[in-house]
Amino acid sequence: MTLGARLSCIAFLMTAMQWLASPARADGGVSYEGAAGPGHGKRIVFLAGDEEYRSEEGLPMLAKILAARHGFNCTVLFSINPATGDIDPDCQTNLPGLEALDSADLCVMLLRFREWPDKEMKHFVDYLNAGKPIIALRTSTHAFAYSWNKNSPYAKFDWSSHDWPGGFGQQVLGETWINHHGSHAKESTRGQINAPLKDHPILRGVTDLWWPSDVYAVTHRPPDADVLVWGQVLSGMKPEDPPVAGPKNDPLMPLVWLREYKGEGGKTSKILTTTAGAAVDLQNEGLRRLVVNACYWTTGLEDKMPVKADVEYVDAYAPSFFGFGKGKKGVKPSDLMMKSAPHEH
Repeated sequence: MTLGARLSCIAFLMTAMQWLASPARADGGVSYEGAAGPGHGKRIVFLAGDEEYRSEEGLPMLAKILAARHGFNCTVLFSINPATGDIDPDCQTNLPGLEALDSADLCVMLLRFREWPDKEMKHFVDYLNAGKPIIALRTSTHAFAYSWNKNSPYAKFDWSSHDWPGGFGQQVLGETWINHHGSHAKESTRGQINAPLKDHPILRGVTDLWWPSDVYAVTHRPPDADVLVWGQVLSGMKPEDPPVAGPKNDPLMPLVWLREYKGEGGKTSKILTTTAGAAVDLQNEGLRRLVVNACYWTTGLEDKMPVKADVEYVDAYAPSFFGFGKGKKGVKPSDLMMKSAPHEH
């Protein structure tokens, strides 16, 4: 073995050790440090907090890919039971570590009906008003619900707000919760790329979009939203099932869209929203690649985006199916540290 080859191996082993040693955070999250790659130096914070779609499983998987395959520094924060320190998706009022957003370049979120203490929520609102980008998955359209502290200065973020119609979802992302357009857990989704935007960088290398979660209704899409992918309702839960005939698919519902949001200080954020994103949805390679491409695009790294982004799993991934009360019990963030070194490129 030549000296150059030895040095290359040593460098790779050191990189692998760094990934494997990515620490659990004292605030209840977990971090995966990207030592090399186009995303090096960019920080992504993932917010996992929903009761149904297993964001606590899907978002760490995506974070590992972005760290190990693309070099981004990734932090995943979870809803934590304060009594046990366990990840608890049903704990709607506690997602510690939100100060990580203060230095983040991108926020990737999958939240549902959260109500955090005002001092914690301020980190999220300050991030948004700083003009920084957001990638929002599935139930993030109804990320917040203010049931206890209705006098909070952030109560307008509530998904059903009348003061700020539709709250965070409608005002920032482009839609709030409406209903299940496809029959939940009975009719799956086929994604159809919007032909006029097929060459958008976020769609680079993206094919064969199908997943088990159903199409959501979208009725408030703002005029500035560009639809990248339309959602077609299939008649069953297999990718080969035919589309449903009639009004469920005429017209098709927006499934992935882009828009810009101008915050209270006048700064503008890039927003990508998709009503897909359950942990089982993310078994679809095309959907994973779309999200990874969006991380490049929203952080200003379009010129470094691969022709076909590597979205191979870093650790084994066998996600739980969606449903209430189906989250894994007794899991702590430290249990989600990276177990496998990435393959060498």
